[in-house]
Amino acid sequence: MADTPTPVPRQKLIMAGLIGNVMEWYDFAVYGYFATVIGKLFFPASDPAVSLIAAFGAFAAGFLVRPLGGLIFGRIGDLVGRKRALLLSMMAMALPTVFMAFLPTYETIGILAPILIVLFRIVQGLSVGGEYTGSIVFLVEHAAPDNRAMNAIWGPWGAVLGILIGSGMGDLLTTVLSDEQITAWGWRLPFLAGILVAATGYVIRRSLHVTEPGPKSLSPVRDSFGKHRWPVIKVALLNVGYGVGFYAAFVYAVTYIRDVDKLSENVAFNLNTGAMALLLLVMPLGAWFSDRIGRRPLLLLGGTLLAFGTVPFFHLIHSTDPAAIFLGELGFVIALGIASGGVVPSMVELIPRSVRCTGLAFAYNASIGYFGGTTPLIAAWLLTATGDPIAPAYWVAACGAVTLITALFLIRETRFTSLT
Repeated sequence: MADTPTPVPRQKLIMAGLIGNVMEWYDFAVYGYFATVIGKLFFPASDPAVSLIAAFGAFAAGFLVRPLGGLIFGRIGDLVGRKRALLLSMMAMALPTVFMAFLPTYETIGILAPILIVLFRIVQGLSVGGEYTGSIVFLVEHAAPDNRAMNAIWGPWGAVLGILIGSGMGDLLTTVLSDEQITAWGWRLPFLAGILVAATGYVIRRSLHVTEPGPKSLSPVRDSFGKHRWPVIKVALLNVGYGVGFYAAFVYAVTYIRDVDKLSENVAFNLNTGAMALLLLVMPLGAWFSDRIGRRPLLLLGGTLLAFGTVPFFHLIHSTDPAAIFLGELGFVIALGIASGGVVPSMVELIPRSVRCTGLAFAYNASIGYFGGTTPLIAAWLLTATGDPIAPAYWVAACGAVTLITALFLIRETRFTSLT
């Protein structure tokens, strides 16, 4: 008979699962916010655009290794234990963030500076591959059967909160410091502040006293691609629309509002920040309904909104009226908030316990990394190739249809099943 996880006080459980995702996405936002400065200091070129592209190239390197990180940290979680994997992923994520605060620039150490940044992003990408899914597995496995979605939702909730904190830190520094101060030393401060989040997260996770659940697979990677490959494929397909929708609405949208709608960057960031703040309110509501009526109704409704609502949402976003733009973003908030209530717990419940960390980490990161992470690039290409400002919506809608079809024909209801 499988061991049952040791009960953990719910507040401590949620903090342990949430804190790593706050750290992960805080760094994501900070790096993106200061990418122009980082490009100038670490990837100097005669053309500023080349420097910026190189800085984002280093950022993208982290996405490419996420599936590999999922296999590495997922295997640790399945073989050694969830707690050990979460501690290691926290360290692998926090240390490069802190090192960024002290890293000499190209002017000081030459080519070694950009090499080190790329290495830091790769280490963080490996860590991210196990952090998000590992924390959700931990939250779900230690939840009461009728409370799994409400526990699980704090993983992605922490990710959204991390982005908001990172953006807030960027706004604060650019308000109180001059451009010269930002370039000279100010950009280092938000990375340095990451020490507080990292230390807090390590202490919380270190203090957890849990019995790890069984049974265990002797070869979780092989079994994830072998006898349990079908649940892994289902989870990957389920996340396609969810991931693409998120990156379109909350990452690419800022660029779209600025470059296509021709509104100021300040307006774009304010609209995006407001929409993400609302998402923090909608996500727990979606999880609450999921624990009461099941996962599939939320999956079907969220998938339907993404598949058939994205084009109307983009028509609203393609406007010079901030109120209309916000209504379009609100449509994505509702769609993704509802979908998260079904996607987040069901992807844990679909994969057997023996390979849960490994299989889920690979499925999620392959889907998010190769579909969600490429969405800004694909959207920009569609705009250029077609000249149609609504063209990116067709990509998002098609991916939303993948989630809808998967939920409709491939996913069983998992709310009322035991975690086996």
